[in-house]
Amino acid sequence: MPPVKLDTSDDTDPIDSVKVKESITSAVKGLESIAPLVRSVEETPEPISTQVQGTIPSWINGNLLRNGPGKFEFGNTHYNHWFDGMAMLHRFKIDKGQVTYMSRFLTSDAYKKNSERDRIVMSEFGTLAMPDPCKNFFQRFLSRFEMIQPTDNASVSFVKYKGDYYVSTETNFIHRVNLENLETVEKVDWSKFIAVNGATAHPHYDPDGTSYNMGNSYGSKGAMYNFIRVPPEKKDATDTLQGAKILCSIVPANKSHPSYYHSFGMSENYMVFIEQPIKMDLLKIVTCKLRGRALSEGIYWDPKLDTVFHLVDKRTGEVSSTKYHTKAISTFHQINAFEEDGFLMLDICCQDDGEAINNYLIQNLRKSGEALDEMYNSLSRPFPRRFVLPLNITSETEVGQNLNTRPSSNATCVIVSKDKVFCQHEDLHGDDLIEYGGLEFPQINYDRCNTRPYRYFYGCGFRHLVGDSLLKMDLTDKTLKVWYQKGFYPSEPVFVPSPDAVEEDDGVILSVVLTPSQDKGTFLLVLDAKTFEELGRANVPVNMAYGFHGAFSASA
Repeated sequence: MPPVKLDTSDDTDPIDSVKVKESITSAVKGLESIAPLVRSVEETPEPISTQVQGTIPSWINGNLLRNGPGKFEFGNTHYNHWFDGMAMLHRFKIDKGQVTYMSRFLTSDAYKKNSERDRIVMSEFGTLAMPDPCKNFFQRFLSRFEMIQPTDNASVSFVKYKGDYYVSTETNFIHRVNLENLETVEKVDWSKFIAVNGATAHPHYDPDGTSYNMGNSYGSKGAMYNFIRVPPEKKDATDTLQGAKILCSIVPANKSHPSYYHSFGMSENYMVFIEQPIKMDLLKIVTCKLRGRALSEGIYWDPKLDTVFHLVDKRTGEVSSTKYHTKAISTFHQINAFEEDGFLMLDICCQDDGEAINNYLIQNLRKSGEALDEMYNSLSRPFPRRFVLPLNITSETEVGQNLNTRPSSNATCVIVSKDKVFCQHEDLHGDDLIEYGGLEFPQINYDRCNTRPYRYFYGCGFRHLVGDSLLKMDLTDKTLKVWYQKGFYPSEPVFVPSPDAVEEDDGVILSVVLTPSQDKGTFLLVLDAKTFEELGRANVPVNMAYGFHGAFSASA
């Protein structure tokens, strides 16, 4: 399907990606309200049938798993931030061309305690739980001096360790889940195994099943960034994270103001940590309850700082003394990283400011009319970019010269002083991506292409506050294929390779599509990943909230 021309009120073509934000802010008017996508919904704990239109290939055999917020209030208390809603787990079971659907709330301690009291008693990222009104004044006053307990509301993604599926957020708690019924099996605490206070919801995997992740640790001397390695196999049936090790630790540029990060990069031989200017004021965070403020108010964007890429040898844990700098950018998701010709190519979705994390308040997502347009137009757009990091730097390498001599690339990397390289990105897109609001929730053919040179990636176009199109980028000529239908809001695309795949894009794309203007207008969409044409859809008679991430679990 060729790119669909979207209505704009400004036909001026932007000159480059730096001016993208300015060119788009005047272009978008009349956005549809997506308030129904951030409302509490009911769970569907028993599998129900769906109505299939078109054809779902019979070779697809497994579960599409999705995670995201599904409950935004308890009693007369409500959450403030999109990230705060109680985790709802979804399973689309695909077998012989048919699909069943079920969902359950994660029975986290946060969910259980809030449900028992019918009010919010566990603080979340953007919501501070108020003191128990049944306590006397003195007890309520003293409770202000207690530390906020980390939430176990694991609402971000499904992840895999040692063959088991867990749901994860960014604290130290994950939950093992039974995929047969989506019941919560076991709560697991990272800090019981290694000295970290959390881990990302975006681990990476080696072909043998070894898992890698990142997590911070906080001590009397401030914060540290830690790379984590988890072995691929269990020693016994009760094994969870046993054998996890800290591969290395990196000292923050400012130990009391470490960077926030959501994911990291991994090539065949290196881990890449992106120290970005989204900063966490630890003093504000540890005193937020005393000050009556949400944890999120301790996170801020400092555009005066560079973004710094740190390289770590995956096998030895040695941190490279060379630091790769670029201008202030923010990133949530990396696309891929690979080594070629003595360079490490790091492909990420990034923005020219870091305000987004504090803008996704529920009240903003529920706006309508001009207020919604104004909110959207105030945001920077995410775009896919490549940074080229030279690996073979010696004392003889010339200062002030662009080391990227690859003719196919216009990225630059220049040594500016000992152990410091300044990098300028190249865009992994053409101007047509600007029409779709940039690209986020990137996915690749992971098993085949992660840590290797690749040709295609997939994602959501963001011509709204949530994804409103599905995109396929061909890196050979930076051209797009697009699935877009007005009024439909697709989730993160998940690539599933066909069993007889020869080429990189032989397979399908799965995405859950929501329609806020239609009650129970939810469907699982199946696209041919090569042509990006619709093969079929499975209509699900339920309402769903817009979620974050998921995974496809192939059946044996």
